[in-house]
Amino acid sequence: MAESKSKTANFGVLFTCIGRRVSLLKSFQKAAKQLKINASFFGTDTTEFSSALQLCDKKFIVKPTTHRNYINQILSIVKSNNVKLLVPTVDLDLKLLARNKTKFAAIGCCVLVSNEEVVGICQDKRKTYRFLIKNGFDTPVTISTKAALAKTKFNWPCFLKPWDGYAARGNVVVHNRKELSFFAKKVPNCICQEFVKGDEYTCDVYVDFDMQVRCIVPRKRVEVRAGEVSKGQVIKNKKIMAEAKRLVEILCAGPGIITLQLFLTEDGRMKFIEVNPRFGGGVPLSIKAGANFPKWLLREMAGKKPKIKFDGFKDGLTMLRYDAEVWL
Repeated sequence: MAESKSKTANFGVLFTCIGRRVSLLKSFQKAAKQLKINASFFGTDTTEFSSALQLCDKKFIVKPTTHRNYINQILSIVKSNNVKLLVPTVDLDLKLLARNKTKFAAIGCCVLVSNEEVVGICQDKRKTYRFLIKNGFDTPVTISTKAALAKTKFNWPCFLKPWDGYAARGNVVVHNRKELSFFAKKVPNCICQEFVKGDEYTCDVYVDFDMQVRCIVPRKRVEVRAGEVSKGQVIKNKKIMAEAKRLVEILCAGPGIITLQLFLTEDGRMKFIEVNPRFGGGVPLSIKAGANFPKWLLREMAGKKPKIKFDGFKDGLTMLRYDAEVWL
């Protein structure tokens, strides 16, 4: 379908907890210009000192996601600014937004979040583990620290993390029973996971508004800093793509971007470790490789079906990230 030469549509896109997501915001702004869509881009944060917030058409300082008035604030912003698409960027408000999707729909806004049950599975690593095992996906053995300490024989090292953690906060590798006992008391909501050796991958999965998986981009995590990829490379691995598609379809996650994390071991086993029903921090690599998620989303918002080739992205593209500045 040919794109109109005149600008179409006139709506707002709101990013909640926008923080440092400068590249993601710019990708949406660029896509709107390419599609000749007259869209405005807004952001929320709890502080003025947010780099991405400064580059929005309008910025909103809001209460923390734990505040009882948070959702009412977001609803008010949506209603007052003709926001038709709401894009969460971190885990903090996913469950709240999922729980209140009908309220947003009632005022004409699509929230790019999975249903509350799916978010619950993704945000509780114990539930994630049970889901993966139940549906035949390989995953590191995950048990409570109490059960780990009760074992007479154990394969060291092991990996400790909070069952409700995100961005690698609280994650620690322990090498013996003494360390396990110590960190089990220090890491909140701690679980114990089998330590896996291999290459770590993230998969960006695009699920359209009809809940169909349309594209999957595997990214090898070459280097990670503070839980987010700083160096990555697109690897068009068909087996990873097929298994990631099966996982997202069984989970019924979407619409939007679903971010999967897995290890590919030396003997070729795929061990899934996490599912995040939102844009991942390294998604600019997938977008640059040709999986133009912002453009596809905006086309769908404008009522046009995007043409998407499942593996139509550039293989081998490498991203080396660095810090930049926004001046106030």
